[in-house]
Amino acid sequence: MPTPILMPALSPTMEEGTLAKWNVKEGDAVASGDVIAEIETDKATMEVEAVDEGVIGKIVIAAGTENVKVNETIAILLGDGESAADIAKGPVPTAKANGAGAPARREDAKRAAPAPVESPAKAAMTTMTMAEAAPSVGGRIHTSPLAKRLAKAAGLDLSTLKGTGPHGRIVKRDVEAAEKTGAPKPPAQAFAPAPASVDPRLYPADSYEAVKLDGMRKVIARRLTQSFNNEVPHFPLNVDVELTSLLAARAALNAAAPKEGEGAYKLSVNDFIIKASAMALKKAPNANATFTDEAILLHKHADIGVAVAIDGGLITPIIWKAETKGLQQISAEIRDLAARARAKKLKPEEYQGGTFSVSNLGMFGISSFASIVNQPHGAIMSVGAGEERAVVRGGQIVVRNVMTVTLTCDHRVVDGAVGAQFLAAFKQFIEEPASMLL
Repeated sequence: MPTPILMPALSPTMEEGTLAKWNVKEGDAVASGDVIAEIETDKATMEVEAVDEGVIGKIVIAAGTENVKVNETIAILLGDGESAADIAKGPVPTAKANGAGAPARREDAKRAAPAPVESPAKAAMTTMTMAEAAPSVGGRIHTSPLAKRLAKAAGLDLSTLKGTGPHGRIVKRDVEAAEKTGAPKPPAQAFAPAPASVDPRLYPADSYEAVKLDGMRKVIARRLTQSFNNEVPHFPLNVDVELTSLLAARAALNAAAPKEGEGAYKLSVNDFIIKASAMALKKAPNANATFTDEAILLHKHADIGVAVAIDGGLITPIIWKAETKGLQQISAEIRDLAARARAKKLKPEEYQGGTFSVSNLGMFGISSFASIVNQPHGAIMSVGAGEERAVVRGGQIVVRNVMTVTLTCDHRVVDGAVGAQFLAAFKQFIEEPASMLL
């Protein structure tokens, strides 16, 4: 029987993607491991490999199609002795694993992909029966699109409903039953929420160029709006840091570095900032934290997300266990990750997770700024430009190279005193870079 090739779930949070390119056409023979297509997610472009051998009998979804749902059939693979006529005989089963190697069920796809940060209670749900587990996944109500629309029209609170569909999913019959029994409705809002977007009809049609939102920009807009609208209660702390010793150390290390060959390197100020951030998190471990509904997760390693601007948005590839790495290794990893981020070639495990973020706009001449907390991190540090300023030393006004950093904290896990402890440690490591060797 013909085998469906399904849209793979390339990350735990992926719900849809763009089928960017087919590397095969109908009638082509493929073997296990052949790259048959390229999928664009909100963060990266990834290759899809075949797991079975056969012949591409039909391409269902054309290249360039956007918003293709996970587990939707994108092509049909014919096995030995099968032909295109077999496709027309009846529906193609969808229970088998798809041709990309991703499991057919979204629940299996989540288990196969890198695990997101979870609370102990969330992890314990794997030991509960489906009837005991609430129809919520990662804080999101597990419901069908039709049931969601019906509940919204009826004014029903989905969180109060019990799903009878597969794996506790809320389906149409659950909503209809709730309407008959008078299920609780969500409380009315005290005020009308601000509009989510601007109506383009405010402007003359010929006065602007509309650039269509891609998946990345949509995700950035949604997540940062949630974070900023007090889903993450945040506050900023800032401190001025003198760079005199750091710049001297950087110049000396770069002067001694091989200019060519395998051991060649050129350290940036940002490399020192990443290392100092990691060391400061180890010195102020309560700042290296993530909030969950059941517990505060205190992380054992400083996994630093580094904000990288790319076409259409922003991504934060992660330097894992940064406290264990030297400046040369950090520098090499950042260059590699940034280059592949701009090419949209990062793997999900290279940008998902992490414990802390650093965003540096100093190269653009920005003196200071405050970023929005990047969940699930407990804090993000915004780095301004190093610039000559007049400062007082020993009662005398002198010129020093100074930069301002601003720490935006998730107040649920990083209190003012904890944030201040982190900044004091960071300032020490930057102003005395040799102390990072201790």
